[in-house]
Amino acid sequence: MNSHVITPGPYRATKLWNEVTRLFRSGMPLKKHRQNFRHHASCFTASAAVDWLHQLLRSNSNFGPDVTRQQTVQLLKKFLKNHVIEDVKGRWGTEDLEDSNSLYRFPSTSPQKPIPRLAPASSSIRKRPSLRDKDGFFRFRSLKKLEKETQENVDPALQTGEENHPAGEQQMQRRELTVEDEQDIWRDITLTHLQRILGLASLEEVLNQRSVNPHNIIHNMTKVNKHGVVTLDDKTNDLPHWVLSAMKSLANWPKYDSAQPSYPGFERDVFKTVSDYFYSLPQPLLTYELYELFINVLGLLQSHCERVAIEALQLCTLLLPPTSRRKLQLLMRMMSRISQNVDMPQLHPAIGTRTLMVHTFSGCVLGSAEECDLDELLATRLVSFLLDHQQSILSVPDYLLSAISDHVQYLRTAQVPIDTGFNVDSSDVVSIAVPVFAFCRQISGAEFEQQKQASSRKAMEDLLEILLTDQNISEKDRRKKLKQFQKQYPDIYSHRCPASDRENKTDNKPKIKPALLNIKKTKAFSIRN
Repeated sequence: MNSHVITPGPYRATKLWNEVTRLFRSGMPLKKHRQNFRHHASCFTASAAVDWLHQLLRSNSNFGPDVTRQQTVQLLKKFLKNHVIEDVKGRWGTEDLEDSNSLYRFPSTSPQKPIPRLAPASSSIRKRPSLRDKDGFFRFRSLKKLEKETQENVDPALQTGEENHPAGEQQMQRRELTVEDEQDIWRDITLTHLQRILGLASLEEVLNQRSVNPHNIIHNMTKVNKHGVVTLDDKTNDLPHWVLSAMKSLANWPKYDSAQPSYPGFERDVFKTVSDYFYSLPQPLLTYELYELFINVLGLLQSHCERVAIEALQLCTLLLPPTSRRKLQLLMRMMSRISQNVDMPQLHPAIGTRTLMVHTFSGCVLGSAEECDLDELLATRLVSFLLDHQQSILSVPDYLLSAISDHVQYLRTAQVPIDTGFNVDSSDVVSIAVPVFAFCRQISGAEFEQQKQASSRKAMEDLLEILLTDQNISEKDRRKKLKQFQKQYPDIYSHRCPASDRENKTDNKPKIKPALLNIKKTKAFSIRN
């Protein structure tokens, strides 16, 4: 079964839907069945479809092993509603499907959902100067371009040795940072890092950058307690006291307040109270505005990209409103504590505690404003990863905080050229660029093997060169090590030391007679002599 990972990009949920329908239509076994004294060819039972599709989703890296059988049934209902399948009488358009022996088939045509084309950016919209633009922050006109004065990490003011500038030339002056400037720095550097991690040409495809509030980023990174949880200036937006009390009771079970009532099933009632509160919120914790962004991060949830996915989620959660981020942090901490608590009574008769946590709260963590057919599966995948790595994902990234602080401090002290009032060409501009930070790029297995072989060969060639040229190695050790190297890496050795060169070196080398051959043979001592 050929399946591939849907990489980050616009309309990823639609692409995932098309991928699942393609795999289901091409791989689902079809048989001849009999029902109501009639034979139906090329069809399948609902139970067989649930079995096959459940196994497909669990083994598919886009969804993961946390998919339940009930979620698979829900997906098949959506297949029936969208005419991916139909019953043997040709009926479709409803979600009337159960895990039973009812017969279904594929229609003659199953059109996949069309992927909308991105509208080209309008040239009439004037973009505001940004730190990420080439001609962004600290843009000033000059008579001519500075020659090689904008090198990385070099202040142009330090390279100017003239004290007095002739009239008409540019002068150096410190540019004062405004509050708005600093907010733009926080937002732009954060989004630049996120764009590089996702590997996208532009974030406009997955994020409305106008909805990104720099106040949220600054608050989430600077106003945290000793446990790394966001603190709120306005306590009225915090979790109600009774919800916090219920969450603490479950997180510290059985060490709860003795003043609280205790009866069989008490913990289940408390758990239901907490879940009801989070589902009563006006929108999911990850907000509707950031839905498409988090859906794209799901494309990085692969075993070899785990570290990259954690960094991407770190940055995405910094964009949340502080109230949503705080609620998400407290919820994930509670879910983690409950999942690891061996003393916690079973909260569901048929489902394990961790699975129950993921499936109970996935809907209140991630969701779209308009119902999406794969919402439940995608939310389950994301919440499962969040639960496993919540401590790393919901912490403040120190490298980003340092990068922003250093850049702000640099711009506060930097000397920049200012306009002297002459009319100059608008193309002659100088800008102080944002520092660039490199991130790992995902590569294929073939590229990895090629790079590994190239790197290993280069290292061996360097080692051979050292053995041939190092004057600190004795000739005896040199010959011994070269012989070992030739035996283990004959191709590299022959490439560096062709056979003709080795023969010439051997012919030109003077032969040294062994010392024992120069000793004259003495006559044996004899009594007769």
